[in-house]
Amino acid sequence: QVQLEESGGGLVQAGGSLRLSCAGSGRTLSTYAMGWFRRAPGKEHEFVGAISWRGNTNYADSVKGRFTISRDNAKNTVYLQMSSLKPEGKAVYYCAAGSSYDSTKISGYEQWGQGTQVTVSS
Repeated sequence: QVQLEESGGGLVQAGGSLRLSCAGSGRTLSTYAMGWFRRAPGKEHEFVGAISWRGNTNYADSVKGRFTISRDNAKNTVYLQMSSLKPEGKAVYYCAAGSSYDSTKISGYEQWGQGTQVTVSS
């Protein structure tokens, strides 16, 4: 069973950039599809994007062209590079491990991190 830990969250101005990391331990992430979700206050989890074990990516329309997911299997880490952040991007961001990067639902992912807070000021 893999454990996931997100880091890199913080406060950023609208239009700014931030890179989140998701470090795996206990097991290699290289065989997992890795997803990123976010949960804004008072809202449900929202799919942000995912990356397959091969490096194929899938993004929500709301972040396409602004967010990029990558993975470094040697470091057992997955990244979410966020650019042109908007105030509505304020949320807790979670990484999750699953079997298919096509899945946009939380039920498609087996292991979850604790999340990291991102706050975007206008």
